[in-house]
Amino acid sequence: MKQDIHPKYFEKAEIRCACGNVIEVGSTKESMKVDTCSKCHSFFTGAKQSLSSKGRVAMFTEKYLNK
Repeated sequence: MKQDIHPKYFEKAEIRCACGNVIEVGSTKESMKVDTCSKCHSFFTGAKQSLSSKGRVAMFTEKYLNK
C-alpha cells in the first residue's frame, strides 16, 4: 500500500451553520460553513407548510365551476 496518499483526517471538524449552531464531526476538512442545519431547517423544526394535494381537475372545478 502506498504511503502518504490519504488526506489528513480531523477527529473534531466543525460545521458552522448560519443560525449559529456548531456541530462537531469527523471529516477530511477542518471546518465547513452551511446555510441550514437540523436546528433551523423547517422540516426538523415543524414549521413545514403542507402543500395542497388536490389534483388539477379538482382545482379547476373549485375555481371555475363552483361559483
